[in-house]
Amino acid sequence: MDNKRIIVPLDTPRLADALALAARLDPKLCRVKIGKELFVAAGPEAVSRVHERGFEVFLDLKFHDIPHTVAGACRSAARLGVWMMNVHASGGEAMMRAAREAVDSVARPPMLIAVTVLTSLTGPELEHVGLAGSVMENVERLARLARACGLDGVVCSAQEATQVRQATGADFTLVTPGIRLAADAPDDQARVVTPREAVRLGADYLVIGRPITGSPDPAATLQSIRDSLDEAHA
Repeated sequence: MDNKRIIVPLDTPRLADALALAARLDPKLCRVKIGKELFVAAGPEAVSRVHERGFEVFLDLKFHDIPHTVAGACRSAARLGVWMMNVHASGGEAMMRAAREAVDSVARPPMLIAVTVLTSLTGPELEHVGLAGSVMENVERLARLARACGLDGVVCSAQEATQVRQATGADFTLVTPGIRLAADAPDDQARVVTPREAVRLGADYLVIGRPITGSPDPAATLQSIRDSLDEAHA
């Protein structure tokens, strides 16, 4: 079992705040995620400064554009030395294949995964944007497509992990956001589970934000969640 299955998002517009949060975490216990808010504010410096503190970075920019544009963006992102990065599976086969080729062109390619259906979306909302079928049907279809395009895994809700695993195989990486502790409110996530439940359902990596970043003691909360996952694995 990977001993750093937890990914903590540094979702803040100020690099100083992100680094202050990182200083309260242990890079031996987790990885961190840099998303659009911080990256737009601080750019590649955010990645390099977090790397200096010993953290591996999931660069969560969810590229979604024409294949040529996405390939260029992925190549530039991969050169930053990140551990993982992502695109939107709904960008289609040509886009994902272009992303795969671009990432593989660097000396040390990061993991490349695809977003299936955002965990904030529900069935009726998918219908409103013209996507037929249930959330699960869309997630499974996009996960199969990502696998066929040579990507390393997908982002999906842990509630969907078991079916995605059956559809894509044991060696396909599943990254699950929408993780909350039992006493937490779901906030803006529509499909949420607890950390232990996510692992039981087949998740490889857990993106855990507010339960850790909003804690009075992020390090202690992180350690507690890690201990619970170790117990569940044992």
